[in-house]
Amino acid sequence: MSTPVTIGQPERIPGHAGTEPGGRPGGAYARRLARSPALRLAGRRLLIAVPVLWGVTFLTFVVENALPGDAAQALLGANATPAEIRAESIKLHLNQPLLIRYWDWLWAALHGNLGNSLYSGQPVGPIVAQRLPVTIDLVAYALVVTLVISIPLAILCARKPGGITDRTIMALCMAGLSIAPIVLALLLLQVFSGWLHNLLPALASGTGNDPRDLTMPALTLALPLAAFYTRFLRADLIEQMQSEDYTVTALAKGLSRWRVLTRHALRNSFIGLLTVIGLNLATLIGVTVIAENIFGLAGIGNELLQAIQHRDVPLLEGIVLVFAGFVVLVNLATDLLYSVLDPRIRHGRSRS
Repeated sequence: MSTPVTIGQPERIPGHAGTEPGGRPGGAYARRLARSPALRLAGRRLLIAVPVLWGVTFLTFVVENALPGDAAQALLGANATPAEIRAESIKLHLNQPLLIRYWDWLWAALHGNLGNSLYSGQPVGPIVAQRLPVTIDLVAYALVVTLVISIPLAILCARKPGGITDRTIMALCMAGLSIAPIVLALLLLQVFSGWLHNLLPALASGTGNDPRDLTMPALTLALPLAAFYTRFLRADLIEQMQSEDYTVTALAKGLSRWRVLTRHALRNSFIGLLTVIGLNLATLIGVTVIAENIFGLAGIGNELLQAIQHRDVPLLEGIVLVFAGFVVLVNLATDLLYSVLDPRIRHGRSRS
């Protein structure tokens, strides 16, 4: 006796529930994707980023307007009469209450319009888009230099703690942490552009397309960070080698200390290093303001300083919003990388 088949409905294949005809994934795949711990983490962090970005822009707006003077006085100069300053303030809508001006900016920003610069009159979006790649290249270059310096030095220190190499590197790290970025920048100028006869240009061409233009600014950012990362990674590696069962067992089985350091302990220490990199990113972006202005790079840090000097609130708000969003995304990527470095880490809720 044959089994009746209903016309107009696809025949279900045993063991393939939740798939559409032709073997394509249907609702089951969508449900598995929705239950992904990494996707849920990204969704939660992006939701948290909304009030964070709002708070950063609102606080920046309040602080900028609390400073003495205003954009009208900064634009017209010290010789402007009170009548001229008042007329310019009305033209720039500076006579309106603070909350109304912030709401107007926020409403326009939510619709993709960051406004126009009060100083140049150009749209803020294209200004930020033109200057941002230079700063991103500088930060990426500095991070690469930092890791290239700090990881080998930390391994050398952890291989024989308390030895001559360890003490020498730690002394250099203390010196690197003690020097101010602006002093370090001036020293690099003296060394590479003075004593070494312009081995590296003292002033960049502005665009940052030449790696030689980015080298001294990147070293200004990287050397203090390399000193800090070296000390942090050294301490974590020594702790891994002395207190963790897997390293003690590996050493007891006859593996060399160098092999245990580089093949086992270093991978786990990268988790803490990632956390530190994410936390220090905001500080690193802040130092770019100093480096870009000293070396003449036309990056977003240079534009930020000019916006503060000219009391250019729309441009300042746009730059701060981009910086804050960049920091949020980098910290999200850091959290997602934890499970890559250590598969035992899961972002979902633990099952009881």
